[in-house]
Amino acid sequence: MEFLRPESWDEALAVKAEHPAAVPIAGGTDVMVEINFGRRRPGHLLDLGRIAELYTWQHRPDGTVRLGAAVPYSRIVSGLGAELPALAMAARTVGSPQIRNRGSVGGNLGAASPAGDAHPALLAAGAEVEAESVRGRRLIPVEEFFTGVKRNALAPDELIRAVRIARATGPQQFSKAGTRNAMVIAVCSFAVALHPGRRTVRTGIGSAAPTPVRARAAEDFLAAALAGGGHWDEPGRPLGPETLREFGDLAAAACDPIDDVRATARYRRHAVAVMARRTLAWSWRAHRAAGAGEAPGPDSAIGRDDDEGDLACV
Repeated sequence: MEFLRPESWDEALAVKAEHPAAVPIAGGTDVMVEINFGRRRPGHLLDLGRIAELYTWQHRPDGTVRLGAAVPYSRIVSGLGAELPALAMAARTVGSPQIRNRGSVGGNLGAASPAGDAHPALLAAGAEVEAESVRGRRLIPVEEFFTGVKRNALAPDELIRAVRIARATGPQQFSKAGTRNAMVIAVCSFAVALHPGRRTVRTGIGSAAPTPVRARAAEDFLAAALAGGGHWDEPGRPLGPETLREFGDLAAAACDPIDDVRATARYRRHAVAVMARRTLAWSWRAHRAAGAGEAPGPDSAIGRDDDEGDLACV
C-alpha cells in the first residue's frame, strides 16, 4: 500500500487523476476500520490532512454555508448549531468525542453508508455536494449523490471539496433510534426541516432503505396541510393529531428496510413513523414559540415522549 500526501488541493486533484483508485483519507474513522478488519486493501491511500481549506467553512452571500469536506463534527456542534441545527444535532450523536474530533461530513458522504448520521440532516436541508477533479467542478444535489449501498455519484477522479448547505430559515429536528445516544450505528434516523419563507418541508431518512432517502409524499402532504389550514400565516395554530399521524405514516411508507442484526424491517418502519411525528411536533412547537416572540422551551430541543409505542429515540 502506497501512502500519498499532497500539500495542496491542486496537487491532490492531480494525484487522484493519476491514481483514480486511490482511497481518500482525512479523519480515517471509516476507512481505517475497513482496513484494520481486512475488508479493504487499497493500493494507494490519499491523505488529505495537510490541505487546510478542507477544515474551514464560509458563510456565502446566497444564504448557504460552504462546509469544507474535512471539518470535524465537533466543530459543527460548537460553531454551526444556529445555522445548521439538524446537522449539529446529528453530529452530537456520532461516535465518541474522539470520533467527533476526527470524523467529518465529507467522509460520511464518501462512505455513502445508508446509516450515515449526517445524511438525513443534509437531505432535509437540501445540501449540495461540491465535487471536483482536474476536469472541473460540479454541484451534486445530495439526494442524487447516493446511488446504492455504500456507492455514490463521484467519478473515479473526483474528490469531495465541500458541502453547500442552506442556513436554516425555520425549525429543524433530528432523531436517531438506537440503544444509546452515540457509539452505535443508527437503527434508523429521521430529520425534518420547515422552510416557512418558501412554505415547503423537507425530510431525510437514514438506515431504512438501501440509500438515505426523502419522504417526498410526507413532505407534500404536510406542506399542503399547513397551507390549507392557514398554519404558515398563523403559526400559533397547533397541529392536529391526524396531521401528525398521516405525516408519520407517509414517512414510514417511504422506507424500504431490511431485517438485520440491529432491527427488523417492521420495527424500522414503526420507528420512522414515531420519529417523524415527534420531530414534526417538536419543530412546530419551536415555530409557534418563534412566531409568538418567545424563546423555545426545553421541550422544543429534546421533545417530550407524548407518543405511543416503545422506542428509544436520541
